[in-house]
Amino acid sequence: MRRQAKRDAALEVLHSEKRRYGRRTPRRKRVLAKFFASNTVRFVTRSIARPHAPTHQLAHQGTYFVTASTYLKTHHFRGAERLRVLHRGLLKVARDFGWQLEAWAVFSNHYHFVGHSPMTEKDAASLPVMLSLLHEKTAKWANRLDGEPQRKVWFNYRETKLTYQKSYFARLNYTHRNAVKHGLVPAAHLYPWCSASWFERTASPAQVKAIYRFRTDGLKVDDEMEVASEW
Repeated sequence: MRRQAKRDAALEVLHSEKRRYGRRTPRRKRVLAKFFASNTVRFVTRSIARPHAPTHQLAHQGTYFVTASTYLKTHHFRGAERLRVLHRGLLKVARDFGWQLEAWAVFSNHYHFVGHSPMTEKDAASLPVMLSLLHEKTAKWANRLDGEPQRKVWFNYRETKLTYQKSYFARLNYTHRNAVKHGLVPAAHLYPWCSASWFERTASPAQVKAIYRFRTDGLKVDDEMEVASEW
């Protein structure tokens, strides 16, 4: 509890400095550096609770579809152990930064998620900080395992703000069932590193049927990546 309280306090300082001074001031950089140094995220040893039941409503503050990939699409997170760490890491930073995830899928060289930004924000202001923390911690962990401390692991991410309900539902469907698209499983709920089984448990049968009915073939998503078959 004490560690969580310290992390919450650090986040509040971080957001306060951003509101007061903007993104790129020296003071904000010092606060951010202190936050990274004093808040080691333990992705491996702790299990992360799934988010609350999905709302299936666009959020007033902003709903986003996010895709991030590794550098050169390399399979740094091949296999169950590494996927588990990346999966837990994504859920943890989302929880700690106040993002409400509605769908997610994690693979050996990329991940997707659909999420609502925090209620205290009008946009995705905390997204760069949140993903920087995730990428920093998971990269260092993977590089320690492989004995390559200077290796570049993550490349970049792309976010799309969703403003139309149909587009939102289509991306929910796309993300929940992305493991099927990549040929890893015949049914989405069989893949443990995505939101499909959670979604099918927490949503009503009518909601599940409605979301899975939305067509995704017209979506423009940078997802032509070959994923590792080991999971």
